[in-house]
Amino acid sequence: MKLKLICLCATLAFFSGAASATEYIYRDLMANTLPSATCDVESEAKATAAKPYNITRYSKTFCQSQGYGWHVEKVKDEGKATCTPCDGANKGKSQCHLEDVVVTCKRIKPGSVGMLPGKS
Repeated sequence: MKLKLICLCATLAFFSGAASATEYIYRDLMANTLPSATCDVESEAKATAAKPYNITRYSKTFCQSQGYGWHVEKVKDEGKATCTPCDGANKGKSQCHLEDVVVTCKRIKPGSVGMLPGKS
């Protein structure tokens, strides 16, 4: 019984073909993040806007806004911090966001993976 199983596995391994590499579609996006919810001193507001967590979160949102299947490949440019002064009781404080964040998004090319009728 074990000999038959070993022969079957060897035969399947011999006749199986190598899988083809997955092809991707790439797209570069430039966008701005949203300003922080609170007003802080300008230096703290800039530090909050440039946190790696915020960059990761917004870059993911940028790619997902392109449609189903788009994912972040890499962040090319983290952009520059821009601040807006707050009015009213928060005089002297600012809200900051990042402008011109450049992200490369990728998606699996349709038809490059899986079985298609009439294709081998």
